[in-house]
Amino acid sequence: MEKHEKIRAAVIGVGYLGRFHAQKYAAIDSVELVGIVDINHKRADAVAKEVGCDPYYDFTDLFGKVDAVSIAVQTPYHHEIAKAFLENNTDVLIEKPIALTVNEADDLIETAEKKNCIIQVGHLERFNPAVVAARGMISDPIFIECNRLAIYQPRGSDVSVVHDLMIHDIDLIQTFVHAPISYCHALGTPVVTDNADIANAHIEFENGAVANVTASRISNKSERKIRIFQKDGYIAIDFANRSITHIRPASGDDNCPIPGMHMEVHEFLEGDALEAEIRSFLSCVSSRNAPEVTGRMGREALKTAVSITAQIEAAVKKFRG
Repeated sequence: MEKHEKIRAAVIGVGYLGRFHAQKYAAIDSVELVGIVDINHKRADAVAKEVGCDPYYDFTDLFGKVDAVSIAVQTPYHHEIAKAFLENNTDVLIEKPIALTVNEADDLIETAEKKNCIIQVGHLERFNPAVVAARGMISDPIFIECNRLAIYQPRGSDVSVVHDLMIHDIDLIQTFVHAPISYCHALGTPVVTDNADIANAHIEFENGAVANVTASRISNKSERKIRIFQKDGYIAIDFANRSITHIRPASGDDNCPIPGMHMEVHEFLEGDALEAEIRSFLSCVSSRNAPEVTGRMGREALKTAVSITAQIEAAVKKFRG
């Protein structure tokens, strides 16, 4: 593809999240936002006007016109659209999950490697300022507990709550633990949609680490927290408040409720995770370095999510006879 002074970018799908992608690209000096795409013509026109670019209604009209795209359509369309752009030598940032099935993910990874293109998967919590800061505190977790609760929204209900919400925590857990999964047991059920709306998974790793993960999109409150226990202390991350509570061995600390331990609370009020994610992607487009969340990382998170969802669906089917 011909070299241009600015990275030519586009956003495919400008619903709730895609619109934010378009706003971020439009504000970055090193980017020329060529256009946005949505099959809803009225929405495409409105967002294009808002961010100052051309509206498109068919993603194929952008082939050859862009260097990089964000794909923020519904999950069942990730594979078709991402593969089409990869085959046209375009780097892609795909909103999580990377695809609907592991086979689709494998196909995208193979296509990207064949075309020397970049796939970055939009596991946004990797760029949460609290998560970024906590990386230096986390080493060899023994037990991890996650709770991701949300008030019901129709957006995302085309897939299970595992693919919609829990996959964020699956990705982080697998990143922190650095070991293969040896056992996974999952429970859950549909409540207001045809897919699982609440789910819990007990995951064991080959190095002995254990994780307990709960996700719900039918809660009466919102909560996004992870607690990590390791030999040298305890780390709690509140994703929503972007804060870390770090408890570790010490002496003479009256501020900690646990004897013999020292407690520190860190808050990270500055920072924009989506902007950081997009800037990281654009940096990789320019440098050709591997992204923070590669296609293979996205594939591993998806593989676990698919296994959990399959267990839940089998149990629900058995219960309903």
